Amino acid sequence: MAKKKQTLSGKGTKRATKAIKTQYEDLPYPERRPEDERKRLITGSPGHLVELRHTLFNGKLPQDENGNFRVLIAGGGTGDALVMLAQQLTDENIEADIHYIDLSKASRAIAEKRVKARKLKNITFHTGSLLDAADLGDFHYIDCCGVLHHLPHPQDGFKALAKALKPNGGFGLMVYGTHGRTGVYQMQEALRMVASDGSSHDRVEHTKEILGKLPVTNWLNQNEGINDHEVSDTGIFDLLLHSQDRSYTVPELNQELTNAGLKLVTYIDPAPYNPDFYPLPDQTRDVLKDKSLEERAQFCELLSGNMHKHTLYCVPNLRENTITAKPSNMNLVPVFRDIQTEQQFRSMPQGAQLDFTLNRLKFQPTLPPHAALILRAIDGKSSLEDIRRRLPGQPDVFAFQNIFSYVFNVMNSFGKLFLKQR
Repeated sequence: MAKKKQTLSGKGTKRATKAIKTQYEDLPYPERRPEDERKRLITGSPGHLVELRHTLFNGKLPQDENGNFRVLIAGGGTGDALVMLAQQLTDENIEADIHYIDLSKASRAIAEKRVKARKLKNITFHTGSLLDAADLGDFHYIDCCGVLHHLPHPQDGFKALAKALKPNGGFGLMVYGTHGRTGVYQMQEALRMVASDGSSHDRVEHTKEILGKLPVTNWLNQNEGINDHEVSDTGIFDLLLHSQDRSYTVPELNQELTNAGLKLVTYIDPAPYNPDFYPLPDQTRDVLKDKSLEERAQFCELLSGNMHKHTLYCVPNLRENTITAKPSNMNLVPVFRDIQTEQQFRSMPQGAQLDFTLNRLKFQPTLPPHAALILRAIDGKSSLEDIRRRLPGQPDVFAFQNIFSYVFNVMNSFGKLFLKQR
């Protein structure tokens, strides 16, 4: 079947502010060199194949009538999400029809060079606004990382991308978190008073001089979770000089999803949003156990104080089919997120306990005594039933499921372990 030609109406591009387009032409973000593709693949969330397949598609990617998994990278910048997912799909020989869209021609040029360096196929590039996403058809998966909070009216972006989702599709996104960005908005306001004129380069140089003389009491100085301004000129501009920047609390973000006809599936990684992983008084746990998932997440956000971004997966509100793979299905195959995680946990000694750090928060969840045996048996190919049969004494299905479900829920909460269909 011939591929249908897809074009953009351009309406969204006209609505974008001149300042945003100028910024990303002058300073493509994030700063990347295509020649670095020879030595590393940048990975992250959302959009990691192992993660999204488990979370949004019950362990197996859907296909369109041409046998393709349709993907849109919305506001793709210099290509991190695009390159990661396209490479992972290629590595697993999964047929895909991938589309990239961004306002910045300079950013697109870098993304195209990175794709060329890896010889990745089946990618169509568009210069334009994500507000016109529906002009490109509908998609199984839409990835939008660090973009919606820079729109003049973010709710328009949420709704435009929701409109471009297939009924059985899923959406991965990242937006800024309010409480963890303490200091950022105070500095933005200060810089608007003294560094709002001139070229992008001149404004960055002026900002560098100010940053070099910040008093020790400055909130940005004290926020150890924010370091974009310490990395590059593009990071300085994106963090402190951006013309459009808003952040979300948990309730605000949930309301934004609801208004767009979307519902939350999970945060990535979910552990910091779950009070069960915090050392709390029993009385506090008793109060929280009857709260909704949103209220529990809101409590954790207020308690931790360091969530400078929210990364999550969501789906259309009306989607009713099974969304996330469940550890109760013995035919599913457990997979570690990446080779480094696999090497770490396949060598885990019996009786060892976990020690995770997420955004400077330390977590020490406990595991049952036989957890190491199960983790060492995970090879990315064997089903849960295969693993059960190989364990000493071949525990019955009920006993195995009890142990594995507990181990899985802990490991998955920290983004380490997922499930897929064969």
